[in-house]
Amino acid sequence: MVAGKGWCVWLTGLPGSGKTSIAKKLCEMLENKGVYAQILSSDYLRKIVTPEPKYTEEEREIVYRSLVFAAKLLTDNGINVIIDATGNRRKYRKLARELISKFIEAYIRCPLEVCVERETKRTDEYAPKNIYKRAFSGESKTVPGVGVPYEAPESPEVIVDSDKLSVEECARKVLVAIQKLIHM
Repeated sequence: MVAGKGWCVWLTGLPGSGKTSIAKKLCEMLENKGVYAQILSSDYLRKIVTPEPKYTEEEREIVYRSLVFAAKLLTDNGINVIIDATGNRRKYRKLARELISKFIEAYIRCPLEVCVERETKRTDEYAPKNIYKRAFSGESKTVPGVGVPYEAPESPEVIVDSDKLSVEECARKVLVAIQKLIHM
């Protein structure tokens, strides 16, 4: 791959919307086409950057800026990137759009009540557990969509309704957006 030719797609949506499952399926679909991508997960990065996360605005700023910086470095070196991160503020995704020339914002849209239900069954080892339960009990005031705002994208390149489509259908819609971007 030629340096500077990597692309980035940011899967954004509420916690529990299906971002991680879609990212993994998308990566698999791309590999089946001979296209490789690195998944950058905010949950995993957070464990390295802030091992005992507090989810403050300042901490989120550091984590998301680190995520964007890593994505920029990878894409500048020809590595395709799938960001799997809530990115609750538009400014985080805007920064990625400004720094990465081949960038797609994919909104994984899902009603809060569906996200809450899914979150109770979460198995990913890096994802925080019981976040909505803690949010609704008042124990946590930092959950996007409950205690802090989740700013939905204003004009994403693709929107998938993960409560209506299967993981594979969602990934396929994102794949189509990538194919348009890079003329695959």
